[in-house]
Amino acid sequence: MKKAVISLSGGLDSATLMARILNDVPSIELHICNFFYGSKQNKYEQIAITKLVKYYSQNHKLVLHKIDLQNIFQHVSSDLLLSGGEIPEGHYEAEIMKKTVVPGRNMLFISIMASIAESIGAYDIYIGVHSGDHHIYPDCRPEFINAAQQAIWYSTDQKIMLRAPFLQKSKADLVAIGHSLQVPYEYTRTCYKDQAIACGKCGSCVERLEAFELNGLKDPIEYEN
Repeated sequence: MKKAVISLSGGLDSATLMARILNDVPSIELHICNFFYGSKQNKYEQIAITKLVKYYSQNHKLVLHKIDLQNIFQHVSSDLLLSGGEIPEGHYEAEIMKKTVVPGRNMLFISIMASIAESIGAYDIYIGVHSGDHHIYPDCRPEFINAAQQAIWYSTDQKIMLRAPFLQKSKADLVAIGHSLQVPYEYTRTCYKDQAIACGKCGSCVERLEAFELNGLKDPIEYEN
């Protein structure tokens, strides 16, 4: 059985990517990396991941890896973390959203995923970055992903390939793909704030709402505003 590793945050992007992989290769054994690193939304992402895994496990073989990185990220400064300031509000590409950058996050995530993949005999690791991430997040840009692909390829003796199939897709594109795959978006968590109900005001919420609107669809989750 073919194996692969994916980073699943419980958000719209990674949920869509997981659905795409399972649709393309239904018999795959998909290893899910759930990173807990002390972000404001982490505990709500955990709920989303539990729901998504339960939903897709009905017809697919999923293996969940819960990875606690809180000790590492307690030394990192970012407003996305519980130790940081307030989550900024506004459009996702606004300069103020740079306060939510978590330095080195994807580099660490990808390295851990590659280590797991090599250990279990998988040859592909997947990350759900998309074009809307490029402006604010350096570790989501094509330059970084291309460099990371090379680093992972050679550090694993040319066995593991990092794949980012949505790298040039927009959030609206992802919603369109996910809608066609019947992704249960009502289970997903996108909001950056430390609250159970999505705020509808932070950059992440604004981008999500915009993506559904561009597709002529209603977002199935509840919003505070």
